[in-house]
Parts: sequence; C-alpha cells; structure tokens
Amino acid sequence: MSGAEHPAPAIHPELKRLRDSIDNIDAALIYMLAERFKCTQQVGALKARIDLPSSDPGREAAQIERLRRLAEGAHLDPDFAAKFLNFIIKEVIRHHDSFRTAEQA
Repeated sequence: MSGAEHPAPAIHPELKRLRDSIDNIDAALIYMLAERFKCTQQVGALKARIDLPSSDPGREAAQIERLRRLAEGAHLDPDFAAKFLNFIIKEVIRHHDSFRTAEQA
C-alpha cells in the first residue's frame, strides 16, 4: 500500500486546538509586521526627504534595550527578542536606503 492510501491519523483534539492557536498567532504576527513596515517606510521616505541617515544607532540601541526589558517581563528570552528586533532593523534600514537611492535618482 502506498502512503496515499493510508488515512491520515487522527489528531489529538488538544494538539489541534494548540496548533490552531499557533496558526492564529502567526497570522497576527504577519499583519502586525506589515503594519510596522508601513510606518517604517513612511519614516524612510521622510528621512530621505529631509536628508537624515537611514540608520539611527542611538534609537536602535534604545529600542533593543526596551524590547529586552519587555521580553524579560513576558518571560521570553531577551537574547531572542534582541536578535528578532535586529533582524527587523536591518530590513528597515535596507528599505530606508532604497528610499535614499530613489531620491537621488
């Protein structure tokens, strides 16, 4: 018998409930990130227009520290939170750089 002929095993109801919650949270994260990037793209366009650098190391360091504290309060690994925000910041700076390039063209 091939694998296609075997019926899918039943999923434990609690496992399904937990997975459904995870799926909902993942969807919310995507929509929240999309909203965040809409805001940061406006910041990038403004920075390009008023000739500010794409990166603001002081703000970035303060935000990372802020998220580390929030993570600790939420019982989330602060190192993970910092890595996550650093990843987002790098993407934001890349977007800001693209606005600067577009302004110069």
